[in-house]
Amino acid sequence: MSEADSRTFPARPFVGASIAVIRESHVLLAARANEPMRGVWTLPGGLVEAGETLAAAALRELEEEVGLTAEVVGVLSPTEIIVRDEEGRARHHYVVHPHAALWRGGEPVAGPEALGVRWASLDEIADLQTTPGLIGTLREAFERVAARGAE
Repeated sequence: MSEADSRTFPARPFVGASIAVIRESHVLLAARANEPMRGVWTLPGGLVEAGETLAAAALRELEEEVGLTAEVVGVLSPTEIIVRDEEGRARHHYVVHPHAALWRGGEPVAGPEALGVRWASLDEIADLQTTPGLIGTLREAFERVAARGAE
């Protein structure tokens, strides 16, 4: 059974971590290479490994997926992604814990889990196909980074 198949119709949700890396007035987005939601723009991220903190998972996924380094400045509100089949069964169920972060180095390069990467402003994101709840998460991330700058 492939890893993707083992995530289909799960007995319980999978825990993931993602990261909103902010560089000036832009945030890094990645287009998903895998199902569910292939081609949809979202934050870099993935599943948390056993014994790994949420923040460490987010930073690891950032490095693996796009080759960037960042500094986590806060945890954001979790996002639940539930995709149901025609009968209402949970085909996919993820609970993703996003993090706000400041860019610290590197230029993004799409790895095997991303069809593409780009820096985008909040205004540009409104015209993109994104994962559910992404705009709210990004607003929260920009607020968290702005509040950190005011400290």
